[in-house]
Amino acid sequence: MLGNSLVMVAIILIINIVYVSFFTIRMILTLKGYRYIAAFLSMIEIVIYVVGLGLVLDNLNQIQNVIAYAVGYGIGVIVGTKIEEKMALGYITVHVITKEYDKDLPTQLRNAGYGVTSWAAQGLEGDRMALQVLTSRKFELKLYQTIKELDPKAFIITYEPKAIYGGFWVKAIKGRKVKES
Repeated sequence: MLGNSLVMVAIILIINIVYVSFFTIRMILTLKGYRYIAAFLSMIEIVIYVVGLGLVLDNLNQIQNVIAYAVGYGIGVIVGTKIEEKMALGYITVHVITKEYDKDLPTQLRNAGYGVTSWAAQGLEGDRMALQVLTSRKFELKLYQTIKELDPKAFIITYEPKAIYGGFWVKAIKGRKVKES
């Protein structure tokens, strides 16, 4: 079976896509603080890596195997990041500056299930409202959509907090459910 050139290319391609996907997810898990899951995943990852690299090195005279390895690596990066996007681990902090001062905007966002801190701000063209919104990453796009519906001209910056301590957010964010429209 491994003698067939196309089968070998397909196996190497698939092995490297799986390996690099695992690698990408493991790195993200490590950065997010899931070190034990990342360590377990790395054991599987290294077995896949050794098998794939072994196949390429055993057949180094076949250029298509090296190309399959490289293409699989690139595709694996894309697949790994897509998987991570679906997992949506962690939280984001969204800083919003409204076009105009709107005292109802924080309440509307809170009613939608988001944690919001707001304050009056002064911009070049007058009064603004600044908001800091904390939510799970899985609700990130929904939050942007909600903000744009409430204030289409809002200025939005997103941060990914490394650590969150104290306050209402820590007590309530894990159980918070963003309302579906």
